[in-house]
Amino acid sequence: MAVAAPTDEGVLALVELRLGELVERELRRMPFLGPEEHEMLARHLTGLVCGGGKRLRSRLVHWGYRASGGLPGDPAGEAAVLAAGCAVELLHACALLLDDVMDEADLRRGRRTAHLALADRHGDARWQGDSARFGESAATLLGMLAFTWADAALLGTGPRLAESLEVFNRLRSEVIGGQLLDLTCAARGTSTLRETALVSVYKSGKYTVERPLHLGHAIAGGDPALRAVLSAYALPLGEAFQLRDDVLGVFGDPALTGKPAGADLRQGKQTYLVVETRRRTGSYGAALLDGVHDEAGLATARELIVACGALSAVEDRIAGLARRASAALDDAGVPADAAAALAELAFLATDRSA
Repeated sequence: MAVAAPTDEGVLALVELRLGELVERELRRMPFLGPEEHEMLARHLTGLVCGGGKRLRSRLVHWGYRASGGLPGDPAGEAAVLAAGCAVELLHACALLLDDVMDEADLRRGRRTAHLALADRHGDARWQGDSARFGESAATLLGMLAFTWADAALLGTGPRLAESLEVFNRLRSEVIGGQLLDLTCAARGTSTLRETALVSVYKSGKYTVERPLHLGHAIAGGDPALRAVLSAYALPLGEAFQLRDDVLGVFGDPALTGKPAGADLRQGKQTYLVVETRRRTGSYGAALLDGVHDEAGLATARELIVACGALSAVEDRIAGLARRASAALDDAGVPADAAAALAELAFLATDRSA
């Protein structure tokens, strides 16, 4: 009897289950660690990996597989695509840990970030050395461990391991390069719209949408022409996803986003929203945006972004990119369940609420 293909909610549940099993397996392979280190891993790595999130990337791996002809209910194919989905989730945990260190963030998913919590632990225990340095170093090591476990997960892709690894390595190289672009633009204090678009494509668009879809395509052994269709859907959606994240970074509700609002402005991030505001307001706007150090400065910057029309322009761009993504699937021969799921994920990725 054929096994029914999972729905999108079913994919989410399977990813959660498999991630928990995989993390437990990898922890058992480190018996040399003491209780202190195991507690750190459980709280700050396992807790991050298995502590929720939209699982957008792993869901896109699955639907890239289905869109590319992966058979519904095929046990070997479903196991391989699930392994790849876990790999991207573990890589994402690595990215979050390192992002929080680089951004000096204090909240992640409503909780104190790992590097700060680990610094607190160091200080409370009166250990030797600098607490902040310890916290950042320990969080970096946890990120490296998640990066390593991602490879361990990818081994489960079976006969398509070589093709999967090629896509996964491109994904990793691109997101690291995008992060470097973002870092240097912020350090310079200036950026062009083209540069911010490149950051959106490589730090987020390809990493969040296109390459996860390509992973699924690789596991399915999909037609190269279909891969191009997936890219036509993914690239505008990935940019829209980053633009939505930029807007939420300034105007979002921390209770919903789990992150403090205004951090991008305080850190001088050259997001599309910021660069568009600078373009519209000249030196006056630049002076206001460069002076965001407290809540009063943040409130003034928000008023400027709205009044000059930059927020409205970015919202229009998000809507247009989302329409382009959806249109790419029209008459593309994508199975109905995959097309419906990808349309729903496009809405989720650009939703204004969080």
